[in-house]
Amino acid sequence: MSIDLLAPYKLNSTIELKNRVLMAPLTRSMADDNLVPTQAMVDYYARRADTGLIISEATIIRPDAQGYPNTPGLFTSEQIQGWKKVTDAVHTNGGKIFAQLWHVGRVAHPHFFDGDVLAPSAIGVEGTVPRMRELTYITPKAATTDDIKSLVADYAKAAENAIEAGFDGIEIHGANGYLIDQFLHYAANERNDEYGQTPENMARFALEVTDAVIAVVGNERTAIRVTPGAYFNMTEDSRDKAVFDYLLAELDTKDLAYLHGGIFDDSMRFDSLEGKNTSEFLRAGYKGTLVGVGSYSFETAKEAINDAKFDLIAIGRPLIANPDYISKISNNQPLVEYNADMLSELV
Repeated sequence: MSIDLLAPYKLNSTIELKNRVLMAPLTRSMADDNLVPTQAMVDYYARRADTGLIISEATIIRPDAQGYPNTPGLFTSEQIQGWKKVTDAVHTNGGKIFAQLWHVGRVAHPHFFDGDVLAPSAIGVEGTVPRMRELTYITPKAATTDDIKSLVADYAKAAENAIEAGFDGIEIHGANGYLIDQFLHYAANERNDEYGQTPENMARFALEVTDAVIAVVGNERTAIRVTPGAYFNMTEDSRDKAVFDYLLAELDTKDLAYLHGGIFDDSMRFDSLEGKNTSEFLRAGYKGTLVGVGSYSFETAKEAINDAKFDLIAIGRPLIANPDYISKISNNQPLVEYNADMLSELV
C-alpha cells in the first residue's frame, strides 16, 4: 500500500505531525539588529504552518556563534519574546515548529561580537562573509576544554530558552561545516585531546551537546542534523566515514525525534561514503525516523519514502516560493518556481 505523505505521522508518543512534509531550515537574515525576530518573520512562518513541522532558520545560541548578518538568536529575553510571537502564530494556524540551534564555529566573525572565533582547531577557511563580503574570515582559536564545556552548557540553555519561547522541540545544527560538523571532520579537527584523533573522540562534542539538550527538553523533542559527506568549507577525507559510523550508532540509542540529513542535492554520491549518497548512508547507520532532503520534488520524495529510503521529507526553496505549498500539492495546482530574487523578500 502506498504511503500518503499528506496523512498524519506519529513522530513519537509526544508529537504527531499532520503530514510528512517538513519545512527545511532556511536562513533569511531577517531578524532586527538585536537579532530579535520581526513581525515579517511572524507572518512568514505562520503562512507555512500547513507543513507537518517547521524547522526554524538556524538560530544562534550565543553572541560568538554569529557568522551572518541579522540571524536570530535565542540567548536574550527580547529574542525569546520575539520567537514567542512566531510560535504563537504557527500554533494558532495549527502547525508545529522546532528551533534549529546553531553555532557557526570558525566561520563566525568578530565584526558581530567581542571575543575570539572558536573552532576545534586553529584552522581557518578562505573567503568572506556572505552578504558582507568586505569581511574576511580569520584564523580561529582552538577551543579549550573549558570553552567546550561552556559551549555545551549554552546549547542546553538555548534549548531551554526555545521551550520557553513556545517551540515544540529542538533540532541541533550539526551539519554544513559549522561548529559541531567541524569537530566531526579531520580537515577541521586536528586536536590531540579527548575531542580529536579517533572516531569516539571526534564524535564526543556532538554527543555531549545532544545529551545536554535531551536533559533539558527530553529525547522526544530533540533532533539533530548532520552532514557526513557534503563538504562545506572542508576537504574530503576517507577517515571521516568511521567518525560518522560511530556517531550514528550512538545517536541510534537515544530515541531522538528524528535525524536530518544536511545536503543540497541528495543525488550526490561520495567516495568517502563508499559511493553512497547522504540518505543511503544515514539509513544504513540509523534506524530511527530519518528526514530526507536535497532537491526532492513531492513526487520523488513520495517515491523515496515508499521505497523506505527515509520517513519524512524536508522541503526548502519551493516553500520560499510557495507559502501555500501543501494546499497546492493537495489540489494538484502548479507550483511557482523558486528563483534567487525571492531571497530579498519575505513572503
